[in-house]
Amino acid sequence: MLAFGVLFVAYAFARADDVELFNQSQLTLSRTSGLINTLVLITSSYFVVRGVSAIKQGLSDKCAHWLIGAFLLGGVFVGIKIAEFSAKFAADITMSTNNFYMFYLSLTFFHFMHVLMGMVILTFIILKVRRGGYGPQDYVGVETGASFWHMVDFLWIILFPLVYIIR
Repeated sequence: MLAFGVLFVAYAFARADDVELFNQSQLTLSRTSGLINTLVLITSSYFVVRGVSAIKQGLSDKCAHWLIGAFLLGGVFVGIKIAEFSAKFAADITMSTNNFYMFYLSLTFFHFMHVLMGMVILTFIILKVRRGGYGPQDYVGVETGASFWHMVDFLWIILFPLVYIIR
């Protein structure tokens, strides 16, 4: 969170120094893709909440199903981001193109890597849930993984308007 916070502040200062460049470069981003990814992550967080609730009630199968849903939505997010990154690289846009793209690519790639890590964490939780490793008396691991997933979602909720919307 601290690393993202520092990057968000650095982005704000860099943007203040060259508002026109940031506004022009921002127009090349797909707000639709960003919005879809926002809805995907918010929905996946809801699924994680439902998974935590299910395990607290001793409903391991339901927990696993909700977490699998969150994992799959994480995959949707990853697919959309890969398409966005590919389009930028195909247009010869890199981190050295300008300050906006340096921040856009570094922030969104850093977040992308956290989504992938969250998917790995969800995978381990799902496997342990299916083996009976969590239940109503011991679900701290599920809650811990859920907290990480919510943190990734929260960061995107800040990142999306900051990079895609605010002009």
